[in-house]
Amino acid sequence: MRVTPFRYADLDSLVPVQGARPGTLVLVLDSITDPRNLGAILRSAAFFEATCVVLPTDRAAEVTPLVERIAEGGSAAVPVVQVVNLSRTLQSLRDRGVQCVGTVLDGAEGDLRRHPWTSATALVLGAEGPGIRPLVRKSCDVLLSLAGPEAMPSLNVSAFATLALALARGVTPTPAS
Repeated sequence: MRVTPFRYADLDSLVPVQGARPGTLVLVLDSITDPRNLGAILRSAAFFEATCVVLPTDRAAEVTPLVERIAEGGSAAVPVVQVVNLSRTLQSLRDRGVQCVGTVLDGAEGDLRRHPWTSATALVLGAEGPGIRPLVRKSCDVLLSLAGPEAMPSLNVSAFATLALALARGVTPTPAS
């Protein structure tokens, strides 16, 4: 049996240099190294119809058969782009009219739940623990957080990605009756 390598997409074909289309939602993953998290994130990105998912070529999980299996079709439904430099990519997206929203635990300028998701957006998520790297953080237009209770201040990155994508798409949870 022969396995062909995963085919990464081209960012320029998904987010045109002339400017992003309304509704553009790019999910940027900084230093997500666990293939299981990547697979779960791809599944959520496909569910919420993200325009694409951007991964760095270094210090990050790649799309492998394990990732594809965990994504349950998500890796085929949402384009995945691999880039050399996330900071430069974010600047390129900003030049195309995309607002870069970084997610952080400390130093946030606002709450993810209150952000007006009206423009084309790049949602930047970092690795559990260190979060987004300093240069990537500086490349964001705004830094937002989603604080949990003191006993559990954060979520696993794949669970957080699902929640952040839902908020970005305007999906609000309704309480059970």
